[in-house]
Amino acid sequence: MLISKVAESHHKEFQSAERIFWHDKLFAKTFLKLFPPRVIPNHLTLFRFIATPGVVFLMVYEYYLIGLLAFLLVAFTDALDGSMARTRNQITEWGKIYDPLADKVLIGAMVFVIVLRYVDFWTAMIIIALEIIIISAAWIRKREGRVVQANIWGKIKMALQVAGVTILLFSVIFNWASLLPFASGTLYLAIAFAVVSLLTYGI
Repeated sequence: MLISKVAESHHKEFQSAERIFWHDKLFAKTFLKLFPPRVIPNHLTLFRFIATPGVVFLMVYEYYLIGLLAFLLVAFTDALDGSMARTRNQITEWGKIYDPLADKVLIGAMVFVIVLRYVDFWTAMIIIALEIIIISAAWIRKREGRVVQANIWGKIKMALQVAGVTILLFSVIFNWASLLPFASGTLYLAIAFAVVSLLTYGI
């Protein structure tokens, strides 16, 4: 009886820590209905790892329009797997670590093939260096037995990185040079949030 009460208490604690957000409810009523119960959030994370080389291939060979659509689709799975995990009670320790890692692999690859080419060397290197530092710090904390998972600052950083790359691709695809400063500004803002994420032990 006592064990069951303790388990119930831990379960409630876990539920309150991983609260459901408004967009989770929206996704649960729309996009997540497309995924049967046998599809779990970790499958979407694995898809992001597997699909990233394909997105990079499109960018390297300058199929930018198709590449943009592919990039947005793959990046969107980041929002979907988080909402799926929370609304279906499928949060795992593996997902807490590898979900943000998959984002970093995707963004790092895009920065290397797009930002490096169309913005400037130092912006690309700072973004990549910060991601490497964040991953390394998270790995050290994990080895020390501490909790490692994404926080709100890391999520904002990811959203800004996706927005910055998207604006940059629109500028390149449609030859809108006026968008370049907006792309750069968004990426600089993402750098600031990356620093905040690092200082607050996010991944």
